Amino acid sequence: MRQIVIVGSGFGACTAVRRLRKRGWREDIAVVAPAPELFYFPSLIWVPYGRRDERSLRIDLSGFFRRHDVRFHAARATGLDAESRTLKTDAGDLRYDDLIIASGGRYLRKLPGIENAHIVCAGWAPTKAWSDAFAGMDGGRLAFGFAGNPNEPSAMRGGPVFEFLFGIDTWLRKQGRRDRFELTFFSPAPRPGARMGEKAVDRLLGEMSRRDIRTHLGHKLKGFAPGRVETEGGGFDTDLILFIPGMTGPDWAADSGLVLSEGGFIKADAQCRSEGQDHVFVAGDAGSFPGPDWKPKQAHMADLQAIAAVDNLLAQAAGRSATETFRTELICIVDSVTSGTLVYRDSKRAFQTRGPHLHWAKSLFEWNYLRPYRARS
Repeated sequence: MRQIVIVGSGFGACTAVRRLRKRGWREDIAVVAPAPELFYFPSLIWVPYGRRDERSLRIDLSGFFRRHDVRFHAARATGLDAESRTLKTDAGDLRYDDLIIASGGRYLRKLPGIENAHIVCAGWAPTKAWSDAFAGMDGGRLAFGFAGNPNEPSAMRGGPVFEFLFGIDTWLRKQGRRDRFELTFFSPAPRPGARMGEKAVDRLLGEMSRRDIRTHLGHKLKGFAPGRVETEGGGFDTDLILFIPGMTGPDWAADSGLVLSEGGFIKADAQCRSEGQDHVFVAGDAGSFPGPDWKPKQAHMADLQAIAAVDNLLAQAAGRSATETFRTELICIVDSVTSGTLVYRDSKRAFQTRGPHLHWAKSLFEWNYLRPYRARS
């Protein structure tokens, strides 16, 4: 019996499982991850306002795996022997016929004093810690920022920072406390958010000015200290730091024997195959893919890449050529608690639209996206 092994239990991994069964694959599927759960990172932005808790974001996949006849292995990948088609894990080796790596990436933590910043989108704990610290403040200085991977400029995740920034501003205004807080946005990029398009950057910076949010832009970050952000263009004092650093590949990539990009990701081709490998595919944040310099690192792209990976895997298994590619597009709703801005970009067009209905659209999308994964009797 042919066995497909999927590393990870996030967006790309779950989409790969669904796609395999939808395409009629009836043979073995094994998923390797630390726990049988999907964590819904996009809704961490609502934690400071009490609109999401850990239970609502941590989705138990046991029922989903059972319904899709998936064998789950509770383990962490540690390496790979592509020649013998063996995945190495901390719970033993696992043979595969085809492998899909969808284990996600990780955030760079090399900046001095990084422990003084809350890396909110790294998971529940840092987001809750920042939220609790903010909830205990009657006033003060808040800093919000993000940076990229200098070796792979597209490996950044800035959207959530804008959502926290504008969301907190809106929240404080609703409470009549905005005048007690000083908000500062910082980034080494002179025009942050450029992957959304130049018009989007103009609107973001204009919105910051309108909301009386200070900016510290275009200076390389030197590090953090208790109550301070340091850059090559000078530093500034703050009471609480929210920061999302640049990204790199999974921690076991260096021991995989696979070709890596300069930024530390598993290098993949347009068909989502690991470079030089016919039986190893990549989807989501673990990979470095061809495409425009504005290509995003987001769940939507992980889904599209997982679909292409599965279609090409099945084509090869049937003796056909792997020809499917994925569409590169950026689509997100930048939420601000009471309203939202839809940002879209692909190879042909880019546009934005905003309104209160988009706040509810983002919440509705979450509900609809998670429906297939929630436990059912």
